[in-house]
Amino acid sequence: MGIDAETKSIVQKIPLLTVNATPRDKDKWVERLKEEYAALIQYVKINKESGNDWFYVESNATGTRWTGKCWIVHDLLKYEFDLQFEIPANYPEVPCELELPELDGKTAKMYRGGKICLDTHFKPLWSKNTPRFGIAHALAMGLGPWLHAEIPHLIQAGIVVHKEGQGKASETSEKTAEKTTEKTSEKTTEKTAEKTTEKVAEKTTEKV
Repeated sequence: MGIDAETKSIVQKIPLLTVNATPRDKDKWVERLKEEYAALIQYVKINKESGNDWFYVESNATGTRWTGKCWIVHDLLKYEFDLQFEIPANYPEVPCELELPELDGKTAKMYRGGKICLDTHFKPLWSKNTPRFGIAHALAMGLGPWLHAEIPHLIQAGIVVHKEGQGKASETSEKTAEKTTEKTSEKTTEKTAEKTTEKVAEKTTEKV
């Protein structure tokens, strides 16, 4: 089955990207990163407005490796997971592979290393929209639906258990929202974007 109506509605609100560049494309990659961050900023804003903050991510100095957290609330309890992924050499022709390393080997809906197994409609849809789709779209169409489809089953099977300190739903709406606002707010993301693009630009200039 394809993406559901709610996910589709959200994806349609995320800005489309225009720069077709890989990490090897130097100056063009800097421009691509700016668009990636702009789309992420808008997606974070959309989630906040709907009261559905569920992730934060940040990149390394070159914008090629990203790390963060993602979470889901089930039966009033919050389940949080480490999130990481690298930008492939042929991105954005192919999407990044989203990884939840602590769930590696705990579900059939996952490849080795904790890479989530996406819906069969995801890659064709991504290819059709290259280079317009970016990281924000991968999170919205890939990771978000995967968490909601898979984690409840893992919880019921006793494979995923609630960890002390992860909080309850009521705490998620307050403390987690504050934490997310600090780490993935528009201002923070903008600053990270500026620093990342500046560092990439500096390295590009040095090589030239």
